[in-house]
Amino acid sequence: MYSKLEKLYATCFPDKTHKWTENDFRDLKKSGCEIIVGENSFIVWRVSVDEAEIISIGVAPTARRTGTATALLQLMERDAKKNGVKNIFLEVDDANLPAIQLYQKFGFKNTGIRPHYYENRHNAIIMTKEI
Repeated sequence: MYSKLEKLYATCFPDKTHKWTENDFRDLKKSGCEIIVGENSFIVWRVSVDEAEIISIGVAPTARRTGTATALLQLMERDAKKNGVKNIFLEVDDANLPAIQLYQKFGFKNTGIRPHYYENRHNAIIMTKEI
């Protein structure tokens, strides 16, 4: 599974300088993160008490705009609710308009900014959703 995730991450995020490796995904899982992997997509998140953080969600370019990301978010949210989660949060690059629109459509609200958060020096928008 981890070698598939490494390849999938590189496919989903070809412009990133730092690519996540098998070991990165293995370490995330060991640290308590949950991971759902599909044929062309993945989501990584973690739960702390009654809050969940989406660490990363990736969909291969060929599978975008097919409902794949929405399905992953629905699976993640359903699992989070079962585990007593009340809020979900994430950070998204302020230049990633398709992702921002997806999260807004899914009920996330902008709640803050982390200036120059990403390696490209873009800001991160903090988005949250009560469930």
